[in-house]
Amino acid sequence: MRVLIADDHPLVRDALARTVRELDAHAEVLQAGDLAGLLQAAQQAEADLAIVDLQMPGMDGLAGLRRLRATVPTLPTVVASGQEDAATIRAVLAAGAMGFIPKSERPEVLLGALRLVRMGGTYVPPRLLDAVEATAAPSAKVAELTPRQLDVLRLLMRGEPNKVIARELGLTEGTVKIHIAAILRTLQSRNRTEAVVRARALGLGESA
Repeated sequence: MRVLIADDHPLVRDALARTVRELDAHAEVLQAGDLAGLLQAAQQAEADLAIVDLQMPGMDGLAGLRRLRATVPTLPTVVASGQEDAATIRAVLAAGAMGFIPKSERPEVLLGALRLVRMGGTYVPPRLLDAVEATAAPSAKVAELTPRQLDVLRLLMRGEPNKVIARELGLTEGTVKIHIAAILRTLQSRNRTEAVVRARALGLGESA
């Protein structure tokens, strides 16, 4: 496991590195202190996970996160930040991050969040989840989701990749992609993560 940690405070990076090694004692941890170093390492290191601060030199908040996602779109990214308002969390998830972890959280909470993301899930602090979901604008067209699309959505909410969704539902991956595209349109979402946040806010896809 190779993890990229980007924060301009060495003590924060070291604390995050210790937590990562609790997740995987053999993890290789790479560090960056600004956006330029983050982008360079992300392109060269083939990391399995990135933990990124929004406020460090060159980052410019969400703009830096979007640059990272555009540069290495397949890199699972978690934001660790001191900004804990619902609008910031929703914007982070909409930009493609797979989780948001407040820097004030205890190490064991961070460890659990990283485990969830590593398994393909999306992490939002439980105490902030209601506020995040309350700001997610419901679509007036949710009733248009078909039973099969709801099945796909339920598996998306479990963090399953297209291949697993196809296998569990007896579909081709191409058909799964078509269903996901329809789900994104209906939930007015730009990506899978945003769709999952909105679906949770609407209580969709939760039944077995």
